[in-house]
Amino acid sequence: MANHKSAEKRNRQAQVRRLRNKSNRTRMKTAIKKVDEAVVAGSADEAQEALKQAIPVIARIASKGTLHKKKASRKISRLTKRVNGMTAV
Repeated sequence: MANHKSAEKRNRQAQVRRLRNKSNRTRMKTAIKKVDEAVVAGSADEAQEALKQAIPVIARIASKGTLHKKKASRKISRLTKRVNGMTAV
């Protein structure tokens, strides 16, 4: 447990950030799951729409620092590749 005033404040700040990051990560995972479900279902239009919704969510989370920008870029790239692959077939 924190013994100094500054350590207690750090503890409070860490709790707030943890909850914010958790919420952001959950939002991102849900957006990615919607894209995956549309790809598995074989619905190209739904997959495109879900991807359009997921890209800004992932990018925003990276800009806030919850996710590393290169990891976010990689996730967006792989999702786009998967969706484009299904429309080409």
